[in-house]
Amino acid sequence: MAFEAPRRLERALGETAPAGDDWLARLPAMAEGAVARRELTVERVQVPGGRSSLVVLVRRADGTPAVLKLAPPRARPESERAALAHWGGLGAVQLLEAAAADGALLLERLHPDVSVRSLPEAKALLEAAGTLRRLWVAPPAGHAFETVAERTGRQAAAMRASAEADPETAPLVDAALAAREDLLAAPPEQLLLHGTFRQSKVLAGERMPWLAVGPDPVVGESAFDLARLVRDRVEDLIATPSGPATTRRRIKRLAESLEVDQERLRGWTLFRAVESGVRALRVGRPKDAELLLEFAGWL
Repeated sequence: MAFEAPRRLERALGETAPAGDDWLARLPAMAEGAVARRELTVERVQVPGGRSSLVVLVRRADGTPAVLKLAPPRARPESERAALAHWGGLGAVQLLEAAAADGALLLERLHPDVSVRSLPEAKALLEAAGTLRRLWVAPPAGHAFETVAERTGRQAAAMRASAEADPETAPLVDAALAAREDLLAAPPEQLLLHGTFRQSKVLAGERMPWLAVGPDPVVGESAFDLARLVRDRVEDLIATPSGPATTRRRIKRLAESLEVDQERLRGWTLFRAVESGVRALRVGRPKDAELLLEFAGWL
């Protein structure tokens, strides 16, 4: 079959592609090769799919359903492979190949159209948080995963540049960067984290009711991972007058249920919301930026 990248993937990768990058142009041929090498039967490309990879629903030679995932090197697919191997299917999708010369990931098939977001909000948060807790384990000895300090250091540099270009964002950027400095001064733990966890990253499965997918793993404290979950369904929070109070309650409830320090969770939620907001501005998504920065202002 002809492999065509979904429009969502084209837009997202187009926002971040370095000059001269031709990964999207090469994607159809790479997908064909990955399928042929594994003797897979293609069912369909998952649409709308993700923002950083092509996801193809396939069957292996013995008829077992699986997923083939192809991502550009800048999305760190080998880091994802290492994290999935370390988790071994506990709380996360199962890796079906230990290694692959072409960089593609062959994964356990979950229910791609059924995420925890399909549940009522309170139940969704509870199930998502329970899934996330299972992922927080000690990283493997001698690991090569990026740390929270390293990742947020790169982000902080981009945030400073954005604040210089758009002074209206400077107060929030300053607050977020100050929070980061305080938080990095004495991290309470160093765990393997999902890195980009939210409700849409938790899919229904057969082996377990809910399993996490699509990690961008990082090593650091659990509050950093949980911070992204706090702002899930941010558009709904912004749309209601009780949004600020609901956010405070959410932080308190999540911190207590997962035994995370509430102030550290608030600080990382602020940093991650501002970082995402100024990045949305930088790549030309002003509506997303407005939502995220208003949310950050509540914190």
